[in-house]
This record gives sequence, structure tokens and C-alpha cells, in this order.
Amino acid sequence: MRDEGVEERLIEPQNEALPTSLIKSLYVAHFLSRWSARMWEFSVALYMINIWPDSLLLTAMYGVVESASVALLGPIVGEWVNKMTYIKVLQVWTATQTVSFIVAGATVIALLLVSSLNSLVFASLVAVTYLSGAVAVLSTLAGTILVEREWVVVMTEDQPLDMLPKLNSVLRRIDLVCKLFAPVVSGFIVSFVSLTASALCLALWNIISVVLLYWLLNAVYNGIPALRLKDIKKREAVLSRAPEASTSLIEQNPKILSEDGNDSVSAETGSIGCFSILPCFGAWKIFLSQEVVLPGISLALLFFTVLSFGSLMTATLEWKGIPAYVIAIGRGISATVGIAATFTYPVLASRISPLRAGLWSIWCQWSFLLVCVGSIYVKNGVASAYMLMAGVAASRLGLWMFDLAVIQQMQDFVPASDRCIVGGVQNSIQSAMDLLAYVMGVVVSNPEEFWKLIVMSFGLVTLAGILYTIHVWHVRKHLLHFEKLYKLAQNFTGRSS
Repeated sequence: MRDEGVEERLIEPQNEALPTSLIKSLYVAHFLSRWSARMWEFSVALYMINIWPDSLLLTAMYGVVESASVALLGPIVGEWVNKMTYIKVLQVWTATQTVSFIVAGATVIALLLVSSLNSLVFASLVAVTYLSGAVAVLSTLAGTILVEREWVVVMTEDQPLDMLPKLNSVLRRIDLVCKLFAPVVSGFIVSFVSLTASALCLALWNIISVVLLYWLLNAVYNGIPALRLKDIKKREAVLSRAPEASTSLIEQNPKILSEDGNDSVSAETGSIGCFSILPCFGAWKIFLSQEVVLPGISLALLFFTVLSFGSLMTATLEWKGIPAYVIAIGRGISATVGIAATFTYPVLASRISPLRAGLWSIWCQWSFLLVCVGSIYVKNGVASAYMLMAGVAASRLGLWMFDLAVIQQMQDFVPASDRCIVGGVQNSIQSAMDLLAYVMGVVVSNPEEFWKLIVMSFGLVTLAGILYTIHVWHVRKHLLHFEKLYKLAQNFTGRSS
């Protein structure tokens, strides 16, 4: 169910195409944001394994802190994005993400350069690094909900039906391009310059990119009336539920559609109750009432894994003697396969629907991960490592198609009033699963026992596939067109005879 508020679509003419220049601005802004996140995501594992060699403990503990932050605060971030105006979310997101990455880069440089730190200073710097990373990922979550879960849906309400999956695919493609090239750049800096230079580049990149990022997204907001109109309706709905709200938001704030797009809504109005515990329970109730709850849980289960080029697997490969630039190249190949998935998905979804595309995708991922399970039985450590990387890289084809299928189902079937909230809870569950994976990394911190984490991860992908299959059966009352298979078999038999 796309946005039910057909009467809210006040843009004239309704079928006016989105300006190409603004769409490109959205893409460039998304690239700037995702590049920063992907650089840090790859580099942090290398920082931690070098700060404390021969142990996954620091790496796993960082993952625990980051994932726990989103798991606990994700629903509240979704509530906050839902209540605040678009520009206010944009301002807070860009400012906090930039400052957090700069602080994280500075503390990593201090940890790498000064080897004679006493235990208290060392622990303090590590804690600041963890905290900065957690704040950065929460601010990135706010931006993800704003752009990927809210803006693209509002922008495509009066556009052709294929416009939404196209935008989703291009945004995911940009993210995967960043996942491809950012680690390669970081890996070469680490391998041929130093870890310290890598951390310095991260901080400098964020200082340079934040101004352009904000300017581009502000231009998109001001240039697409649907976004500003939706902003007014959202604020008006919030005020209409308050006892003191007797006049409309437009009457109280006539400048909200001014050319500069600045908020005239009081910050207090948008943030009342944002950090209360009660909205968190309300958000979970809203999420669990959605008809796409099983696909959401299936997608989240895929985050309870070490079968990705995340920090645990990266640190393990480093421990096995795989050079950083080789790991970066492997991660890049993985991202390339994912990019191929963003081209394949729109075609597949147009032929067999997003629901069935998700079914084929999840079991495609499962099939490729059998290679990773097989790597456990290979005695040669280097061969086993390359086999593990190959299986993970190939499985990205199914993973990212499944991701796009679930996202589109949520965009299509979640009411507009619940979209940000559901997005926040979904990311919270995904981070909770990610957290559990890092907890397992703390429990099984010996790299020699990484095989146990591989088996656990494969089992959870299997569970995700079963849950999604149950959802498809519930919706369609069947999984395969057996009559078509029977006719196909008959034709084949007839030709053979």
C-alpha cells in the first residue's frame, strides 16, 4: 500500500517528471555520505587488530558497542525522524556524523602513534573511539531513514511505477560502489603508507565533504515541492494531536515554504517525547502490526553473521596472513557482485514481482554460502581463506537482491505515517543481530575457532530463508507453479522421445 493520502498530492502537474539535476544531486550527496561510512567500516577492524594484535577482542568489542547503540536507540531515532522536519534532521545528521568521524580519526591516530600509554589513557582513548563510532552510526541511521525510507517514496508518489525500484537500485548501487572503492583506497593507504595516514585521510575527507553534502540535499529539498508539502502535512498531523494545537501549521509558520527551506517549526514541538522510553514500545507495536514483519525479520537475521567482509572476518583474514590490499580487493569484488544485483533486481522484480524475487534471492545466497561451509574442511589456511572470500563474494548477488525486495515491500505496504518508525525498528533489529554476532566474536575470540562462527552464520541464513518462504506461502498459498513445471517436463519428454 503506497501512501494512502492521494488527496495530499498537490503538485501540479501531477505527472511532472523529477528534475534530472536534483536527482543527480541526491545521488552525489548519497555518495559523499556512504563513502565516509564505508571507509570507517573497513578501516576500524584494521585499526583495532593492530592496536591489540593476536586478538579479536577490541574489534569485537567495538562491534558490540556500535551495534548495541543502534539496537537500543534505533526505534527512538526513527521516532525522532518521524517527528522532526526534514531540514532539522538533515542538519543534525550531517553535523554529528562529521564531528564523530573526525574525533574517531583523531583518537585512532593517538593510539597508533603513542605506544607507551598507561592503561587508563589507553582505555579512555579506546572508549572515545567506540563512543564516536556509535554516534556516527546513529547519525548515519537518521540520514538513511530520511533519504532511503522517506524522501524517495515521497518523491516518486506521482511518478511511473518503475521509478521507485529504479531509485532504490541506484542508491543501493552507489552504496556498493563506495563499498567497492573506499576499502580499496583505504587498503592501499594502509599497505603502502600507514594506518595513521588512513585515519588522517578519514578525518580530512569528512571536513571537506560535509559542506557539499548539506548543500546538495538542501537543494533537493527546496527543488522538489512534494518534499516540502509532505513536511507541512507531517508537522500539521503532529500538532493536530496536541491539545494546544488549534490552528494549522501553515498558519503558524507561513515561512516554511520559503526559498531557503529553513525550519520555522520549534525544535521543542518536534522533539517532545522523542527520547522517552514509551515511544520505543509504541514503535515496536507499530512494527509488529505490519504485514511485512516476517520479511523484515528474515532480512534482519542475515545480519547475525560473520560471512561478510565485516570487521570480524577482516581481522581473521589479516591474522591468517592475507595482506590488507588483498582483503580490500576481495571486498571490492564482493561489492561488484552486489552492484550486479542492483541491475538484476529491477528486471527480476518486473517479471515475477518483488515478493517472488525475494524468494529466489534468499535461496540463491544460501546456495553460494555452501562454499564457505566447505572452506572449513580445507586444511591449507591460505586456500581456506580464499575459498571463504569467494563464497562470501558470490553470495552478495542473492543478499542484495533480497535486501532490495524487502525494502520495496516495506515501501509499498507500510503506511506513510509509519514509514520512518518502521525503518527505525527494522534497523534496530538488524543491529541487534549484528550485536549478537559481535558477542559471539567476543565469546569465540580465538581466530583458530572462526569456523564455529561460520557454521552459526550459515544456520541463521537457513532460518531466514525458511521464514521468508513461510511468508510467501501465506501470501500466495503456493511456492511454485507445479502445473507449469509439469507441462515443461511433458514437453521435454515429448521432444526426447
